[in-house]
Amino acid sequence: MSVPIISIEHVYKSVTDSTGTLDILQDIDFTLEARETAAIVGASGSGKSTLLSIIAGLDTPTRGTVVLAGQDLFAIDEDDRAALRAQKVGFVFQSFQLMGNLTALENVMLPLELAGRRDSRKAAGEMLARVGLSQRLGHYPKVLSGGEQQRVALARAFVVQPAVLLADEPTGSLDFATGETVMELMFDLNREQGTTLVLVTHDAGIAARCQRRITIEAGRVSR
Repeated sequence: MSVPIISIEHVYKSVTDSTGTLDILQDIDFTLEARETAAIVGASGSGKSTLLSIIAGLDTPTRGTVVLAGQDLFAIDEDDRAALRAQKVGFVFQSFQLMGNLTALENVMLPLELAGRRDSRKAAGEMLARVGLSQRLGHYPKVLSGGEQQRVALARAFVVQPAVLLADEPTGSLDFATGETVMELMFDLNREQGTTLVLVTHDAGIAARCQRRITIEAGRVSR
């Protein structure tokens, strides 16, 4: 029997302020296998992005267990979580999150250089060519279109060949046609690399392309 790449066990997340306690996530429980694609869907404010942050180890659950690639994320310290993310996880955000002072090539080289890869320039150039940006290597984000910036972000995420790709509303800042092109590329790269894809989306069409659909309603997984 295969071991899940992601295992979420009885995860709760609450925040407390002067007005009281707000339960964001309640008893979230599911597993994902390697190479599986899953869409996390639900209304705004339902806890989708919080759940994605917890899967990444960027946010801490109030209680519960998250196992990523065989490692209990919250049994290790933040430095070790950061190291695990660098080795196993790629990210794609709605707002691209590119470094404005770096060229497209340098943005994609960055995670490779942090990992100590000596072939970072060659690998980054090849990945940018794969996403159709071989003519834009020296361009800075401010002169790239939204679709081009998201393709740079895809290249940066996939260049490290992550075991898991986490995407938060990856087409949220793009027009429909550009979003369709970006998602086609994301799913193609995902198949090529055998990555486990977990994405948060409001788009029913994108969700329908995933093998799994995890619906969050009022902080709970809808059965």
